[in-house]
Amino acid sequence: MLGYQKVLAHLRRNKREHLKLLQRLVAQPSISAQNEGVRECAELLVNIMEGLGIPAQTYETEGHPVVYGEIGEGDFTVLFYGHYDVQPPEPLEAWDSPPFKPTVRKGRLYGRGTGDNKGQLLSHLLAVHSYLQVLGEIPIKIKFVFEGEEESGSPYLADFVSEHKELLQADLAYTSDGPLHESGAPAVYYGVRGMLGLEISLETASWDNHSGNKGGVIPNAAWELVKILSSMKDENGRVRVAGFYEQVREPSTKDLELIENLEYHPWQIAKNFGVKKIEMEKEDFYRRLTLEPTMSINGLTSGYQGKGTKTIIPARASAKLDCRLVADQDPEMVFAAIKHHVEKMNPDAEVVMQGYMHPSRTDPALPVSEKILKAAQTASGKKPVALPAMGGSLPDYVWTKILGVPSIIVPYANADEANHAPNENLDLECFYQGIEISARAMYELSKK
Repeated sequence: MLGYQKVLAHLRRNKREHLKLLQRLVAQPSISAQNEGVRECAELLVNIMEGLGIPAQTYETEGHPVVYGEIGEGDFTVLFYGHYDVQPPEPLEAWDSPPFKPTVRKGRLYGRGTGDNKGQLLSHLLAVHSYLQVLGEIPIKIKFVFEGEEESGSPYLADFVSEHKELLQADLAYTSDGPLHESGAPAVYYGVRGMLGLEISLETASWDNHSGNKGGVIPNAAWELVKILSSMKDENGRVRVAGFYEQVREPSTKDLELIENLEYHPWQIAKNFGVKKIEMEKEDFYRRLTLEPTMSINGLTSGYQGKGTKTIIPARASAKLDCRLVADQDPEMVFAAIKHHVEKMNPDAEVVMQGYMHPSRTDPALPVSEKILKAAQTASGKKPVALPAMGGSLPDYVWTKILGVPSIIVPYANADEANHAPNENLDLECFYQGIEISARAMYELSKK
């Protein structure tokens, strides 16, 4: 414990240097969707890691490089995952300061990638560095995997993990991504929902037709698409596609116990979500958010969208959708069920898959869970909020399904980080707290 206290004191003395290093990393663009600066950022990250005393290198993939590092000895091995790529910064005019000129304002660092995910992955590295500076060693063995295309769906991470299973073997995968609970308490998640993206398109004529001269005698693509979409969910939001829920895992007693222990303030949640009200009981709300799949329309396109009126019968219509999937659902089987449903409704409709990510779950009753909860509470001074899964999606399945290790997600960014939006930011106190949580987690995981 004395050694850990010295590490903690070192962390608190070096906040200014830690901020400078984060600013250096954020200043390097790494936009995977636009292939801008990604390789340069990978090389910078390797340089930073080696400067912190952590041996590192890049591994080539069919896409952007993976940065890998390894250090330490011990009976327990933790694999820290993060991503160094960022979302496109547009619209640029909505930023109060340039997205790649990280700027401190009122205790927050503004810039693209501050919270998602450069500040969070750097927290682990700085925790290791402090152990090395103070004690000359770290109490466990640590591996780092930082990928360069999480913001583009992690298309090659699964291949990388499959090809390097022996290299990556660990006792626990640990991810810091996403925001703290809206209360400001640490959040601990034992999984993520998967994701299936698809597009439904329809063509009913070779061109748009006059709505008077042809009205009533030829089909309207927009109406035909609306019929398909309305057939896919009932008035309570339940998906009507046959087989959609077939593989959904029933929640365990521990899952429901986690939900029961949560505080629930629907008015505050509604405010945070930007909606007028949330009309659900606590269990229903959290079951829907973490344990049940969804189907959402992301966008609709058809006909005339300009000023005024254009009296046409649209010839084409399309809709983009995503489904958030839960434990045991197979994205390809869900896609097949949706495709079959759409073709029954309208054989002329085309359904195209646009990508998917498997869901992932870890048993919250594992002994390692208590160590992570203790680390988060000790370092933050607040009781963590523990949930069966995140509502969003991460490539967590590569650890639980391919590598075969448990995985826990502990976000470090502030709840209002504005990730993916203009003026993305990281509260510096959250950044420093994240470093301390990582350091404490290493200490707790080293204990028998």
